[in-house]
Amino acid sequence: MAGEITETGELYSSYVGLVYMFNLIVGTGALTMPKAFATAGWLVSLVLLVFLGFMSFVTTTFVIEAMAAANAQLRWKRMENLKEEEDDDSSTASDSDVLIRDNYERAEKRPILSVQKRGSPNPFEITDRVEMGQMASMFFNKVGVNLFYFCIIVYLYGDLAIYAAAVPFSLMQVTCSAAGNDSCGVEADTKYNDTDRCWGPLRRVDAYRIYLAIFTLLLGPFTFFDVQKTKYLQILTSLMRWIAFAVMIVLALVRIGHGQGEGHPPLADFSGVRNLFGVCVYSFMCQHSLPSLITPVSSKRHLTRLVFLDYVLILAFYGLLSFTAIFCFRGDSLMDMYTLNFARCDVVHLAAVRFFLGLFPVFTISTNFPIIAVTLRNNWKTLFHREGGTYPWVVDRVVFPTITLVPPVLVAFCTHDLESLVGITGAYAGTGIQYVIPAFLVYHCRRDTQLAFGCGVSNKHRSPFRHTFWVGFVLLWAFSCFIFVTANIVLSETKL
Repeated sequence: MAGEITETGELYSSYVGLVYMFNLIVGTGALTMPKAFATAGWLVSLVLLVFLGFMSFVTTTFVIEAMAAANAQLRWKRMENLKEEEDDDSSTASDSDVLIRDNYERAEKRPILSVQKRGSPNPFEITDRVEMGQMASMFFNKVGVNLFYFCIIVYLYGDLAIYAAAVPFSLMQVTCSAAGNDSCGVEADTKYNDTDRCWGPLRRVDAYRIYLAIFTLLLGPFTFFDVQKTKYLQILTSLMRWIAFAVMIVLALVRIGHGQGEGHPPLADFSGVRNLFGVCVYSFMCQHSLPSLITPVSSKRHLTRLVFLDYVLILAFYGLLSFTAIFCFRGDSLMDMYTLNFARCDVVHLAAVRFFLGLFPVFTISTNFPIIAVTLRNNWKTLFHREGGTYPWVVDRVVFPTITLVPPVLVAFCTHDLESLVGITGAYAGTGIQYVIPAFLVYHCRRDTQLAFGCGVSNKHRSPFRHTFWVGFVLLWAFSCFIFVTANIVLSETKL
């Protein structure tokens, strides 16, 4: 996510890209969605899920269009630099040289398209992987670039806080249950507080904080180094994720089919919309990683259609996971982390499956934590970097990793309310990354493209939502969501 032009990477087919995008979007947010659905009511949840999925698709097409415009500008700059080098190689200024230079100056005054030779590649072909930070530097002023990095950094802090809370919380739930708090002989409806006993004199909250300390000591040091060669680890965690999702959906369907479904979700409960909104925005987050996913796709001819297909499949998956959950389990018994509902003996009789689902977030999140932490650290470095300057060793190797690691661990120490953490991260930083940044990117890239290439040039990857109305609509929606969520939080705190 740092603001650089990076290597494109190994090319893959458009359908492989579709799978990668699906894997990127469907992550931790999906595990918190069932409880949010149950809290807000199934009809409100379905409508909001579909609408937010559509809005995410709109801004995804905005980012793809900005990527194409950035590639066109970089391609043209390379052509200009090449011509300047050729001019510098000339040792004499003959009459023919003057004539060529005059022709070049006249060509510079014309729109770029008129200078392109027949048979040359389309200038808007996406071949360079231009990260969002680089696009922000190309299309935004200094203030805009700083705000972009601020938004990315806040979002990544939220991500790390969610991860730092989810792993210890899952370990606490599974191990405290194994110690006897939620054995097969205990009723499934039993509720526990953080002050309840876990092992001997230790309370559940003490166990949670012990696990948080172990998690920090084991994974925190990776923040001080670079994480590389994680390809096979990511493949393994993706495989585990899909096995876990498939098992949960099948088990829920079996229980419903056998008449054991306990859920009777309301049609609508607007008090739960705030968290549902944040969870849904968080669950559709992919815009910041699009350059890494889209650039290596070998054939981009039907890119928009494939992205649309991806969103349809993701919507169907979220709907299937959430609806089977809310009709299988009562709303008040759904856990913040959905996998923990299957760690009960009355739900899953096979101990191996119970422990696999209960500990599933531990394995998958633990592999992602160092990657997100290093990404956040690098964004801090980019934000404060000055041209030609270098950081002292202490700042580079100690200060930046420390300010990356400490805040999310402190947040996780204070709370393990995953639904609220996901909701707030998605509602604020997520709104900025998913709506505000893509809208401003596409607006400025269209303006710059028209100035540089002329009015007659068409971006081959232009968004179907090309009218300026859509940019304004996305920004208005983002502002409305910000006001709604903030007002909802203030009113909730006032009632308390």
